[in-house]
Amino acid sequence: MLTAKQHELLLFINRRLEASGISPSFEEMKEALDLKSKSGVHRLISALEERGFIRRLPNRARALEVVKMPENSAGRAVAGDPVAKATRPPARQPDAANDVVEIPLHGRIAAGVPIEALEDHQVLPVPAALLGAGEHYALEVSGDSMVEAGIFDGDYALVKKADTARDGDIVVALVRGEEATLKYLYHDGGHIRLDPANSAYDAQVYADAEVQVQGKLAGLLRRYH
Repeated sequence: MLTAKQHELLLFINRRLEASGISPSFEEMKEALDLKSKSGVHRLISALEERGFIRRLPNRARALEVVKMPENSAGRAVAGDPVAKATRPPARQPDAANDVVEIPLHGRIAAGVPIEALEDHQVLPVPAALLGAGEHYALEVSGDSMVEAGIFDGDYALVKKADTARDGDIVVALVRGEEATLKYLYHDGGHIRLDPANSAYDAQVYADAEVQVQGKLAGLLRRYH
């Protein structure tokens, strides 16, 4: 049996999972329910967990799974009905859709002319569904030379660590051991050609020994303001 606040919170979590596959933060839950502190959210979460409506997924950031829902609760609270019979939802969210992992965020990378790749000690939460197997890191894109590939200034490039790449791969290339850039890579008769995806920019050609592949583009994250 659920109280009105427990019921309201369960609906809010379920709607967010259906929309994005990611659990809302405790701050978002506090604001949605107009609570004064996060401790109230913790109590509601614990109560829902004890009653079997949700479960926490271990070793995952912000990871909650809705196990069952009250009757007549699809998308809205039931006014004046603090108690409802629990039933299984028609479709259960897969575990992986709610899995958020934190990967290293290593500063900004040029999508125009190369700039120094910063080694900042930060992390970026990323839905695991965007990443495949292997070790990954993120870089913030600076510049517009890859816009025709759908990569824009301010995007976060999700990069799978690799030291080799095939022709046509979008890679993080370290040039002369100092500067890194995000470009299409091509092998060109003893040279490496780094091609932009913007007709306003020219390709960059280097000797093989001057370019080190540091990873291949695996995905993108974009913030909308």
